[in-house]
Amino acid sequence: MATPKSRNPARKTARKTAQKSTRKKTTPPPPATRLLLIRHGEVEAAYHGVFGGRIDMNLSPRGKRQAKVLADYLSAKTIDAIYASPMKRVQQTLAPTLKTGKKAQTIFPDLREIDFGDWTGLNWFAVRDRFNFPVHEWLDRIENPGAPNGESGRSFRARVEPCLREIIRRHPGENVAVFCHGGVIRMLLSILIDVPLPKTNAFEVEYASITQVALHPHMAEIELLNFTPWRDLVA
Repeated sequence: MATPKSRNPARKTARKTAQKSTRKKTTPPPPATRLLLIRHGEVEAAYHGVFGGRIDMNLSPRGKRQAKVLADYLSAKTIDAIYASPMKRVQQTLAPTLKTGKKAQTIFPDLREIDFGDWTGLNWFAVRDRFNFPVHEWLDRIENPGAPNGESGRSFRARVEPCLREIIRRHPGENVAVFCHGGVIRMLLSILIDVPLPKTNAFEVEYASITQVALHPHMAEIELLNFTPWRDLVA
Protein backbone atom coordinates (compact mmCIF):
# COMPACT_ATOMS: atom_id res chain seq x y z
CA MET A 1 0.00 0.00 0.00
CA ALA A 2 1.42 3.36 -1.02
CA THR A 3 2.22 5.87 1.63
CA PRO A 4 0.36 9.20 1.09
CA LYS A 5 2.59 12.18 0.31
CA SER A 6 3.13 14.49 3.21
CA ARG A 7 1.68 17.92 2.89
CA ASN A 8 4.07 20.85 2.66
CA PRO A 9 2.42 24.09 3.91
CA ALA A 10 5.44 26.17 2.86
CA ARG A 11 5.22 24.91 -0.75
CA LYS A 12 1.47 25.62 -0.85
CA THR A 13 1.99 29.17 0.44
CA ALA A 14 4.73 29.77 -2.11
CA ARG A 15 2.47 28.57 -4.92
CA LYS A 16 -0.31 30.95 -3.87
CA THR A 17 2.13 33.82 -3.64
CA ALA A 18 3.41 33.08 -7.14
CA GLN A 19 -0.13 32.96 -8.48
CA LYS A 20 -0.96 36.31 -6.91
CA SER A 21 2.18 37.89 -8.30
CA THR A 22 1.26 36.84 -11.83
CA ARG A 23 -2.21 38.38 -11.64
CA LYS A 24 -2.58 41.70 -13.41
CA LYS A 25 -2.65 44.53 -10.94
CA THR A 26 -5.66 46.81 -11.35
CA THR A 27 -4.96 50.51 -11.66
CA PRO A 28 -7.56 52.76 -10.07
CA PRO A 29 -9.22 55.14 -12.55
CA PRO A 30 -7.92 58.71 -12.56
CA PRO A 31 -9.98 61.24 -10.59
CA ALA A 32 -12.67 63.01 -12.57
CA THR A 33 -12.21 66.55 -13.75
CA ARG A 34 -15.19 68.61 -12.63
CA LEU A 35 -16.42 71.69 -14.45
CA LEU A 36 -18.73 74.12 -12.66
CA LEU A 37 -20.45 76.01 -15.46
CA ILE A 38 -21.77 79.22 -13.90
CA ARG A 39 -24.04 81.71 -15.63
CA HIS A 40 -23.94 85.40 -14.76
CA GLY A 41 -26.62 86.97 -12.60
CA GLU A 42 -29.74 88.82 -13.69
CA VAL A 43 -29.03 91.76 -16.02
CA GLU A 44 -30.45 95.27 -16.15
CA ALA A 45 -34.23 95.42 -16.61
CA ALA A 46 -33.93 97.03 -20.04
CA TYR A 47 -32.43 93.77 -21.39
CA HIS A 48 -34.90 91.27 -19.94
CA GLY A 49 -36.36 89.08 -22.67
CA VAL A 50 -33.94 90.53 -25.20
CA PHE A 51 -31.31 88.86 -27.36
CA GLY A 52 -28.41 90.61 -25.61
CA GLY A 53 -25.47 88.67 -26.98
CA ARG A 54 -22.62 91.07 -27.65
CA ILE A 55 -24.20 93.97 -25.70
CA ASP A 56 -21.95 94.58 -22.69
CA MET A 57 -24.66 95.20 -20.09
CA ASN A 58 -24.47 95.40 -16.29
CA LEU A 59 -26.13 93.31 -13.61
CA SER A 60 -29.37 94.48 -12.06
CA PRO A 61 -29.51 95.09 -8.29
CA ARG A 62 -31.10 91.64 -7.99
CA GLY A 63 -28.31 90.17 -10.07
CA LYS A 64 -25.74 91.61 -7.68
CA ARG A 65 -27.54 89.99 -4.75
CA GLN A 66 -27.56 86.70 -6.62
CA ALA A 67 -23.81 87.03 -7.13
CA LYS A 68 -23.26 87.52 -3.40
CA VAL A 69 -25.29 84.41 -2.48
CA LEU A 70 -23.42 82.48 -5.18
CA ALA A 71 -20.08 83.57 -3.69
CA ASP A 72 -21.15 82.48 -0.21
CA TYR A 73 -22.08 79.06 -1.56
CA LEU A 74 -18.86 78.64 -3.54
CA SER A 75 -16.70 79.68 -0.57
CA ALA A 76 -17.18 76.21 0.92
CA LYS A 77 -16.28 74.44 -2.32
CA THR A 78 -12.86 73.32 -3.53
CA ILE A 79 -12.08 75.28 -6.68
CA ASP A 80 -8.66 74.80 -8.22
CA ALA A 81 -9.00 77.30 -11.06
CA ILE A 82 -11.39 79.95 -12.36
CA TYR A 83 -11.96 80.91 -15.99
CA ALA A 84 -14.24 83.69 -17.14
CA SER A 85 -15.69 85.71 -19.97
CA PRO A 86 -14.48 89.33 -20.04
CA MET A 87 -18.01 90.78 -20.37
CA LYS A 88 -19.23 93.07 -17.60
CA ARG A 89 -22.18 90.97 -16.50
CA VAL A 90 -19.85 88.00 -15.92
CA GLN A 91 -17.13 90.03 -14.25
CA GLN A 92 -19.66 91.60 -11.87
CA THR A 93 -21.01 88.14 -11.02
CA LEU A 94 -17.52 86.79 -10.35
CA ALA A 95 -16.30 89.76 -8.26
CA PRO A 96 -17.79 88.62 -4.88
CA THR A 97 -16.32 85.14 -5.36
CA LEU A 98 -12.85 86.53 -5.97
CA LYS A 99 -13.15 88.57 -2.76
CA THR A 100 -13.56 85.35 -0.75
CA GLY A 101 -9.96 84.44 -1.53
CA LYS A 102 -10.55 81.96 -4.33
CA LYS A 103 -8.00 81.54 -7.10
CA ALA A 104 -7.34 84.43 -9.44
CA GLN A 105 -9.32 84.29 -12.63
CA THR A 106 -8.05 83.59 -16.13
CA ILE A 107 -10.01 85.51 -18.75
CA PHE A 108 -10.70 83.78 -22.04
CA PRO A 109 -12.13 86.37 -24.47
CA ASP A 110 -13.68 83.56 -26.53
CA LEU A 111 -15.98 82.66 -23.62
CA ARG A 112 -18.03 85.78 -24.42
CA GLU A 113 -21.69 85.34 -25.34
CA ILE A 114 -22.80 84.43 -28.85
CA ASP A 115 -23.21 87.27 -31.35
CA PHE A 116 -26.89 87.37 -32.30
CA GLY A 117 -26.26 89.60 -35.28
CA ASP A 118 -29.45 91.31 -36.47
CA TRP A 119 -31.40 89.87 -33.54
CA THR A 120 -29.27 91.85 -31.08
CA GLY A 121 -31.29 94.18 -28.88
CA LEU A 122 -34.64 92.77 -30.06
CA ASN A 123 -37.12 90.97 -27.85
CA TRP A 124 -38.52 87.54 -28.62
CA PHE A 125 -41.65 88.83 -30.31
CA ALA A 126 -39.84 91.34 -32.48
CA VAL A 127 -37.52 88.58 -33.70
CA ARG A 128 -40.51 86.32 -34.37
CA ASP A 129 -42.33 88.96 -36.37
CA ARG A 130 -39.35 90.33 -38.26
CA PHE A 131 -37.70 87.02 -39.13
CA ASN A 132 -40.82 84.86 -39.35
CA PHE A 133 -40.15 81.83 -37.14
CA PRO A 134 -41.51 80.53 -33.79
CA VAL A 135 -39.33 81.85 -31.01
CA HIS A 136 -39.01 78.42 -29.37
CA GLU A 137 -36.97 77.42 -32.43
CA TRP A 138 -34.24 80.00 -31.78
CA LEU A 139 -31.57 77.39 -31.09
CA ASP A 140 -32.47 75.57 -34.30
CA ARG A 141 -31.95 78.84 -36.17
CA ILE A 142 -28.65 79.45 -34.39
CA GLU A 143 -27.49 75.96 -35.31
CA ASN A 144 -28.30 76.48 -38.97
CA PRO A 145 -27.93 78.94 -40.63
CA GLY A 146 -27.32 81.28 -37.66
CA ALA A 147 -28.75 84.72 -36.92
CA PRO A 148 -28.34 87.08 -39.90
CA ASN A 149 -24.95 88.80 -39.64
CA GLY A 150 -24.27 86.88 -36.44
CA GLU A 151 -22.63 83.61 -35.45
CA SER A 152 -23.84 80.22 -36.60
CA GLY A 153 -23.67 77.15 -34.42
CA ARG A 154 -20.57 76.05 -36.31
CA SER A 155 -18.69 79.34 -35.87
CA PHE A 156 -19.79 79.62 -32.24
CA ARG A 157 -18.49 76.13 -31.50
CA ALA A 158 -15.23 76.85 -33.30
CA ARG A 159 -14.70 79.77 -30.92
CA VAL A 160 -15.76 78.10 -27.66
CA GLU A 161 -14.45 74.55 -28.01
CA PRO A 162 -10.72 75.43 -27.94
CA CYS A 163 -11.32 77.18 -24.60
CA LEU A 164 -12.95 74.04 -23.22
CA ARG A 165 -10.20 71.72 -24.46
CA GLU A 166 -7.50 73.98 -23.03
CA ILE A 167 -9.19 74.11 -19.62
CA ILE A 168 -9.48 70.32 -19.53
CA ARG A 169 -5.87 69.92 -20.64
CA ARG A 170 -4.57 72.22 -17.91
CA HIS A 171 -6.58 70.78 -15.02
CA PRO A 172 -6.88 66.98 -15.08
CA GLY A 173 -8.56 65.70 -11.93
CA GLU A 174 -9.30 69.20 -10.63
CA ASN A 175 -12.38 71.32 -9.96
CA VAL A 176 -12.69 74.25 -12.34
CA ALA A 177 -15.26 77.06 -12.27
CA VAL A 178 -16.17 78.60 -15.63
CA PHE A 179 -18.08 81.88 -15.29
CA CYS A 180 -19.79 82.68 -18.56
CA HIS A 181 -23.16 82.99 -20.33
CA GLY A 182 -26.29 80.96 -20.98
CA GLY A 183 -25.48 80.43 -24.65
CA VAL A 184 -21.91 79.43 -23.86
CA ILE A 185 -23.07 76.92 -21.24
CA ARG A 186 -25.45 75.38 -23.77
CA MET A 187 -22.62 75.04 -26.27
CA LEU A 188 -20.29 73.53 -23.65
CA LEU A 189 -22.96 70.97 -22.73
CA SER A 190 -23.53 70.22 -26.41
CA ILE A 191 -19.85 69.42 -26.79
CA LEU A 192 -19.40 67.54 -23.51
CA ILE A 193 -22.40 65.23 -23.74
CA ASP A 194 -22.35 65.08 -27.54
CA VAL A 195 -25.83 66.35 -28.36
CA PRO A 196 -26.89 68.85 -31.04
CA LEU A 197 -27.09 72.42 -29.73
CA PRO A 198 -30.91 72.65 -30.21
CA LYS A 199 -31.36 69.67 -27.87
CA THR A 200 -30.02 71.77 -24.99
CA ASN A 201 -33.27 73.73 -25.15
CA ALA A 202 -34.54 70.97 -22.82
CA PHE A 203 -32.23 72.33 -20.09
CA GLU A 204 -33.00 75.46 -18.10
CA VAL A 205 -29.94 77.67 -17.53
CA GLU A 206 -31.12 80.27 -15.02
CA TYR A 207 -29.33 83.44 -13.95
CA ALA A 208 -26.51 82.76 -11.44
CA SER A 209 -26.98 79.01 -11.79
CA ILE A 210 -24.43 76.22 -11.50
CA THR A 211 -24.31 73.21 -13.80
CA GLN A 212 -21.65 70.69 -12.74
CA VAL A 213 -20.20 68.14 -15.15
CA ALA A 214 -17.82 65.35 -14.12
CA LEU A 215 -15.45 64.22 -16.87
CA HIS A 216 -14.63 60.53 -16.52
CA PRO A 217 -12.38 58.60 -18.94
CA HIS A 218 -15.42 56.95 -20.51
CA MET A 219 -18.10 59.62 -20.26
CA ALA A 220 -19.21 63.08 -19.19
CA GLU A 221 -21.74 63.00 -16.35
CA ILE A 222 -24.06 65.87 -15.44
CA GLU A 223 -24.01 65.86 -11.64
CA LEU A 224 -25.86 69.14 -11.08
CA LEU A 225 -28.14 71.01 -13.45
CA ASN A 226 -29.33 74.60 -13.08
CA PHE A 227 -28.72 74.76 -9.33
CA THR A 228 -29.45 78.30 -8.11
CA PRO A 229 -28.15 79.03 -4.59
CA TRP A 230 -30.07 82.34 -4.47
CA ARG A 231 -33.36 80.46 -4.96
CA ASP A 232 -32.69 76.90 -3.78
CA LEU A 233 -30.90 77.72 -0.52
CA VAL A 234 -32.70 80.85 0.59
CA ALA A 235 -36.05 80.29 2.35
